[in-house]
Amino acid sequence: QVQLVESGGGLVQPGGSLRLSCAASGNILSINAMGWYRQAPGQQRELVAGITSGGITSGGTTNYADSVKGRFTISRDNPRNTVYLQMNSLKPEDTAVYSCNIKGVSFPHGAFDSWGQGTQVTVSS
Repeated sequence: QVQLVESGGGLVQPGGSLRLSCAASGNILSINAMGWYRQAPGQQRELVAGITSGGITSGGTTNYADSVKGRFTISRDNPRNTVYLQMNSLKPEDTAVYSCNIKGVSFPHGAFDSWGQGTQVTVSS
């Protein structure tokens, strides 16, 4: 069973920065994709940023929601099975619960699709 533990949320003023971390633990054989999602009150969950395991000289290919392009950066640490989300120039509309998602293969259960517990990000003055 693969478990994800998130950290790094909190309260920040508009224009500020936060970095979220999500570490996966368990008998992980490979990771195919990692992503960050967010859900604001009364809204549907949306993909914020994703990173795959291959492409761009094995550094992985990334994709971002239009609303965060140029402000957020997703990255990963393969040996630590960890994905990060660096959030800069934060805006009040970025306020939401952020959750990480990791898909891969583990032993002995095979394919997994795990979610973190969610971390609150509040952007307010």
